[in-house]
Amino acid sequence: MKKERQQVIKDLIEEYCISTQRELQYLLEQKGFVVTQATLSRDIRELKIIKQHIENGGTKYFIPSKPNMSENILHEAILNIDSAGHMVVIHCHSGMAQAACASLDRIHNRNIVGTIAGDDTIFVLMRTETQAIDFVKKYQEDGGIL
Repeated sequence: MKKERQQVIKDLIEEYCISTQRELQYLLEQKGFVVTQATLSRDIRELKIIKQHIENGGTKYFIPSKPNMSENILHEAILNIDSAGHMVVIHCHSGMAQAACASLDRIHNRNIVGTIAGDDTIFVLMRTETQAIDFVKKYQEDGGIL
């Protein structure tokens, strides 16, 4: 049942522009899957579904491709992340910051103005303070930057 439901979730996200859990929950109900918000949140987390900004200023859920080398480096390198103003500071294992920073640059996040890496620290300049806070929050909640 769970695998079937999760496959339907993936199919719905690929077929429709879904921006809220409530929309997804409604579409699931139309397919015969009545789920609680907690179950849906768990499915979203397990499927590693993420919300991305789209051109019209809104957001939409999408299923990321299989993890690539950049995502793996970021996941393995980062120890801690915090923000101050427009700046995000990422603490990494010693010697890994430059590789992690290069991986971060390959993501092409339009909210990132630029990055600088040392041996174990990365500075990320975000366009706004809110974007810096959101960047940190996403990492702390999801365990990933992407």
